[in-house]
Amino acid sequence: MKRGSVLSFHVTVVITAIAFIYLSTVFVFIDQWFGLWSSPGMLNAVFFTVVAVMCISNYALAIYTDPGRVPTSFVPDVEDPHNIVHEIKRKGGDLRYCQKCSLYKPPRAHHCRVCNRCVLRMDHHCVWMNNCVGHANYKIFFIFVMYAVVACIYSLVLLVGSITIESPKDDQQSEGSYRVVYIISGLILVPLSLALGFFLGWHFYLILQNKTTIEYQEGVRAMCVAEKGGYVYSHPYNLGAYENLISVLGPNVLCWPFPSTRHIESGLRFRTAYDDIPGSPASK
Repeated sequence: MKRGSVLSFHVTVVITAIAFIYLSTVFVFIDQWFGLWSSPGMLNAVFFTVVAVMCISNYALAIYTDPGRVPTSFVPDVEDPHNIVHEIKRKGGDLRYCQKCSLYKPPRAHHCRVCNRCVLRMDHHCVWMNNCVGHANYKIFFIFVMYAVVACIYSLVLLVGSITIESPKDDQQSEGSYRVVYIISGLILVPLSLALGFFLGWHFYLILQNKTTIEYQEGVRAMCVAEKGGYVYSHPYNLGAYENLISVLGPNVLCWPFPSTRHIESGLRFRTAYDDIPGSPASK
């Protein structure tokens, strides 16, 4: 995907925060608690570095990976017996068509006003990545948030430990010179751990339901409308918890912690709960 500079203000803030947390954790918290060149100090430094590298690499991949664009040749086949779910406009009953892109919208695709194009299985536009989160980079985004949570909590534990436990480096002057680092780190790590932890839990819930953030919001409205009409709303892409998990994270559990996306398909059609209903056209 050809875009302008990805180094926006928000991305710069994230990179600066990551660099500060890493340097303070390794060269202050670990050094003050264990001594950086001791065996436990080196072990913690190596482990935290691995987590930090995974966090940074997934962040970079999420930024530079195209979330998925609609092919110019895409036209929904309403007569396809294997694709019985076609999303329509809220009014008029026509197939979803983007006037700005002059393209039909595949199921689960939405137009992003920031990127000025339609994105496949769009979840949301993330200002902290200066990119949309969609079909092709959703798993990468989720893995990044997971490693970010682990890094923040790990750093916070080391911060608390280095303060409360008597340091082998009994140097009061050194501890005083690091006071500003401890204060800034605490102000960053505590709210960040809480916010990212909630964010990770929220997206894990969405994965278990096989929903995007947009679909969750639309589902709430659809549920209210269905209740007024005496019906029960059912999300068509909910295949069950395990099937929902592997549809996003992949069929190989060993690959779940890594940003592999070979399992994803075109993003123009998604398996639905109706595909497994005996006698339905899609199940034949």
